[in-house]
Amino acid sequence: MTHSTSKFIASLLLLLAMFAYNAMAENPGKKKAIRVLLVGGGSSHDFDRWYKQEDVQTLQKDGLATVEYTSDPSTILGKLKDIDVLYLSNNQPIADKATREAIFAFVDAGKGLVLAHPALWYNWADWPEYNQKLVGGGSKGHDKYGPFEVTVTKKHPVTKGVPASFKLDDELYYFKPDAAGTPIEVLATAKAETSDKVFPSIFIVKYPKGRIVGIALGHDAKSHTIEPYQTLLRNAVTWAAK
Repeated sequence: MTHSTSKFIASLLLLLAMFAYNAMAENPGKKKAIRVLLVGGGSSHDFDRWYKQEDVQTLQKDGLATVEYTSDPSTILGKLKDIDVLYLSNNQPIADKATREAIFAFVDAGKGLVLAHPALWYNWADWPEYNQKLVGGGSKGHDKYGPFEVTVTKKHPVTKGVPASFKLDDELYYFKPDAAGTPIEVLATAKAETSDKVFPSIFIVKYPKGRIVGIALGHDAKSHTIEPYQTLLRNAVTWAAK
């Protein structure tokens, strides 16, 4: 190989390297997937079918998130350091004091918390801080499973791409804000066909540090498999993760 040939090859390799570098700078690729821990388990809901299977699939579509599901609350503590969003759908107890404190510390550190349908209930009398501070209230009752309408009341990243109103079959939770708790910002309301009462359905808990989203929908297939719910869930996780 002559000196001129070697020089030509070296120059060509340099040009290719510069081209590759510029291409990477202009197209840095997809955003890093959001790391989610989804906690389920408890009574009155098919957690494995609608949260472990359906919601995990919804969130992982197109690489939005990587989701780990657990129905064992004792595993939460060791996983919080490696996630961006904690997604609670459980109504079984989180009895461990250290885990309870770690959940608050997680949100205080600015991380995201998504609270689904079962987790918006007043589940734990021995942990009032959960509902008062993280949920901003809660539900102690709901309509019999059936049709009702959800109406978006405020434009927000969580409601982006969601129809102004949509109908579904679900349990209409009687969610009530706690006047002494963390204020909530209602993004969508729910109203039964047979009643004039209106309740918060999608909302932001205005916690001082972390980002918290409440989603009162989610009993079974009539919610988890419809596009408005799936859009809300993906938006909620995205917004909570900043």
